[in-house]
Order: sequence, then C-alpha cells, then structure tokens
Amino acid sequence: MTSNPRKHSYGGVYASTICPMHADGKLDEKSLGQHLKTVVHAEGMAGLLVNGHAGENFALDEDELVAVVEIAREVSGPSRVIAGVNAERTDVAARMAADAARAGADAVMVFPPFSWALGADDRLIQEHHRAVAKASGLPVFLFQGSVNSGRTAFGARTLAGLLEIDSVVGIKEGSWETAAYEATRRLVGRLRPDVGVMASGDEHLFTCFAIGSEGSLVSLAAVVPEMIVALDRAVLAGDMAGARRVHERLYELAHTVYAAPGHLATLRLKTCLVLLGRLDAPTSRCPIERLGDEEIGQLRRALAAAGMPAERG
Repeated sequence: MTSNPRKHSYGGVYASTICPMHADGKLDEKSLGQHLKTVVHAEGMAGLLVNGHAGENFALDEDELVAVVEIAREVSGPSRVIAGVNAERTDVAARMAADAARAGADAVMVFPPFSWALGADDRLIQEHHRAVAKASGLPVFLFQGSVNSGRTAFGARTLAGLLEIDSVVGIKEGSWETAAYEATRRLVGRLRPDVGVMASGDEHLFTCFAIGSEGSLVSLAAVVPEMIVALDRAVLAGDMAGARRVHERLYELAHTVYAAPGHLATLRLKTCLVLLGRLDAPTSRCPIERLGDEEIGQLRRALAAAGMPAERG
C-alpha cells in the first residue's frame, strides 16, 4: 500500500477479487488468502473489494461471506477492506452488513438486488440502503448499475435520495457508459462533493479517469493490479500519452473478459489467473465448469497483448 495522492479518504485503486474454490465447490481458504495477499500488496493498491460480483457474492452462504472478509482482514494489514453486501431481502442484507463489520471490514458496498432490474419503488431502494447502513455502522459505498440493468441503474432522483444517507462515502460507478458516468459525477459534485465517484468500467477506465475519478474498484485489478495502478497514476500525473499506452495494452484483455454473456466474467477472470500460474483451477459455482478451448485461446492471446504471457498451456 502506498500513500493516497487524493484528498478523498477512500481514494485509490481497489481490486474486486475472485473467490477460489475446490473441485467440489467448497471455499478454498488457502488459495483465497494467497490471492488476496498477492493483490493487496501489489505496489500502489489502496485495498480490496471482497464479496463483489466477481467474488460470487450471490452464490456464497452467509458463513462463507464472513470467512472471506476475515481472511481479507488478516492478509491486508493497513490496507482497506470493503465488503460487498448482496441479498434480495433487506433483513438478510442488514444482517450480512453487521457480520461484515464484526469480521473487520472498513466499509460495506450495497449491491442492488438482482430483482430490482425488473422494477423497484424508490421507497424500497432507499429503505434497503438505509437498513444496511444502520446495521453495519460503517462507511457505505453505493453501486451504480449498468445503463441496461433496469432499476439497478439509479436515476438522478433515486441517487439524490441515496446521497442523503450521511454514511455514504463513495460510489462504484458501473454504468459502463462514459456519458452516464459523467452525469453521475456532476450530480454527486453538486449534492455531495465529499462522496467519491469511482470508475469501474474496465474497458473504458482510461476515459473515466480522464473525465475525473477518486479511484477505481475493478475486478481486472485482481489479474493485472500493477497495470490499473499505472493507468491511474499516468492520468493523475497528466501523462496522457503514457496512460493511452497502458490503455492499449489493457483493452483487449478487458474486452475479452467482460464480453457478453456477462455471467462468464468471473470464470474468465479465474481462467486468466490459472493461465498466469496464480490459481490451480477456475472452479466457480457457475454451472459451466470450464471455458471452451477457443475461449481460453482468446484469453491467452489477450494476456499476451497485455504483456502478460501465459505460463500454463
């Protein structure tokens, strides 16, 4: 961990990490600890986001979610640990948030329940977040969903209401559209300039950083943390030519990992780590056990384009 060049207390780059599993689907705590330690101690990292979408938060039970936070706390030293909270029921989400606080999280991130994509009343959205914030007693990050994700993408009125929650300190801005990203930044700048808007569109981090960001919370940093830090630092230093060079190296990898269908992103991230010799197997709780040879070949070529040649066949 290095000093934070930004004024925002949670500024910097955070990796949204994966969750290694044994062949039978059980949590591989040893490999998890190794993965988290390697990532969080990469030079320039501010901390970790655990139990995010990349960490299969929707597929882990409550005891497993707590174990992930405990392991992250143990290996992270002074670096920040942000714990994701993702549950359809508000009472369950509140309980998860309280558990994360007891396990040592520094902050929680509220992931909108997947059912909200079909429609959700503003009152429901507000009360869900308020319940999580109250139960955790910790700083809170919001998650701004993709522009194509229904009510998990908050409109200006909804977001303004969420910013009335005093403990909100940041937003993982996942709209995956730079126009929407900028609109969020401008709204937050007017209403809560103390809240950090963090870029999380892996394919266009360069653009978002150039528009302005307090940092980033991205799963690509679980694979290439040094490159995400380098991109961030180049933009902060005004070295746009250097930032563009990093962007060119990253683009094919980001595009390949996050291409449709999006539910395979975690399996692709794990496969990248296997190819790089940092993970034994890409086991996840997705019913698809392994990517096809063509898909693996695409990831191998994308890693090579990023200057990260695969160590395994």
